[in-house]
Amino acid sequence: MSAVMLPRKVTRKWEKLPGKNTFCCDGRVMMARQKGVFYLTLFLIIGTCALFFAFECPYLAVHLSAAIPVFAVVLFLFVMAMLLRTSFSDPGVLPRALPEEANFIEMEIEAANGNIQAGQRPPPRIRNVQINNQIVKLKYCYTCKIFRPPRASHCSICDNCVDRFDHHCPWVGNCVGKRNYRYFYLFTLSLSLLTIYIFTFDIVHVALRSVDSGFLNALKETPGTVIEVLVCFFTLWSVVGLTGFHTYLISLNQTTNEDIKGSWSGKNRVQNPYSHKNIMKNCCEVLCGPTYPSVLDRRGVMAEDSLSSTPSPPTSDVVATKSNPVTPNTKTTAPLIPNEHTPDEAKPSIAAAAQKTTKEEKVSSPRDSGPKVSPAPIVVKESAH
Repeated sequence: MSAVMLPRKVTRKWEKLPGKNTFCCDGRVMMARQKGVFYLTLFLIIGTCALFFAFECPYLAVHLSAAIPVFAVVLFLFVMAMLLRTSFSDPGVLPRALPEEANFIEMEIEAANGNIQAGQRPPPRIRNVQINNQIVKLKYCYTCKIFRPPRASHCSICDNCVDRFDHHCPWVGNCVGKRNYRYFYLFTLSLSLLTIYIFTFDIVHVALRSVDSGFLNALKETPGTVIEVLVCFFTLWSVVGLTGFHTYLISLNQTTNEDIKGSWSGKNRVQNPYSHKNIMKNCCEVLCGPTYPSVLDRRGVMAEDSLSSTPSPPTSDVVATKSNPVTPNTKTTAPLIPNEHTPDEAKPSIAAAAQKTTKEEKVSSPRDSGPKVSPAPIVVKESAH
C-alpha cells in the first residue's frame, strides 16, 4: 500500500480576520493601522525621561536624595508597561457573523417585519433586552451582520465592533474597550504622576543651581531642562484633565461613547442600568473586575500543517470502479419517517420507499456478495467504518 504525502500550509486565524487592524509577532500584537501618533507618544515619553535622567538625576541624587532617580525609573517602567499593554492587546473585538448566521438573521428580520410595501422605509433593526429592570436596545450592525451586545459599538477607524467601546485613542494606536480600559486608565494616571514628578524636580533643579550661579547660568548648564519644562507644561493640562475625566466616568460606570451620546442623560432622563449607585462599587467593577479572554482566537490554526497520507485503493476496487464507476451520492441519509406535517397521500409512498431501501440493503450485504465486486459493497464498507 503506497502513500501520497500532501503537505498543508499553516494559516492562522489572524491572517483571515476582517477589519483594518494590523498584527505582529504571529498575531500576538494587535493594533490599528494608523500608528503615527503612537510613535509620537513613545518619542515624547522616552525622550523627556532620557533628558531627565541625563541632566537632573545625577545632580539631584547627590544634593537631595538617591531615591529621586530610583522612583523615576520605577514610574517610567510602569508607564511604558501600561502603554504597551493597552496598545498591543485586543480591546474586545467581536467576531463577525458567518455567512450562514448572517442569512439566518436576515430571514428572522424579514419574517418579523413582514411584507413592506414599495416606498415605505423598513423599521430599524433593534432588539430589546432587560438589564436591571430597564429596557436596553441592541442595534444591528450592517457591517458585522450581528446584533451588538449592550454597550458595544462599531469603530469606523478599525472597522470592527468592540465590546464596551469607550473610544478610539490615536495616542495609544488602538481602540479602548472592555479588555484594555483598565490599562488605559492606569496609563493616563501614571503618566500624569510622571509628568508632575519631572516638572516639579525640573523646577527644583533650576532653583538649586540658581542659588550658586544665577538663573541664566543655571539654564545654560542644563539645556535639556528647558525642553523638559516646555514639554511637561503643555502636556500636563491635557493628561491630567484626561485622567480626571475618566475618573469621573469610572465613578459612574459610564463610557466615553455613552457620555458623548448622552445615553443616560438625555431628554428621557433614563438612568444608567450598569451603575451600582455607589462610587466604590463602580470603581471596583471597572478596575478590579475579572479579566475577559479574547473571543477572536487570533493564533488559532485554520489549516493544520501536517502530512496526510492517502492509501492507494486495492486492485479489485480499481477494476470495479473502471467497470462500474460510482457516482457521488448527494442525497440525504436521513430516514424516511412521516411526521405530522406530511400529507396523508404521501405517507404510503414514503413507507414503500423505506421498505424498498431495506430490501436493497439485505441483497447487497457483504455476506451474500459474490466474487464480483460492485459499487454497493463499497458503500456498505464505508458506512460500517
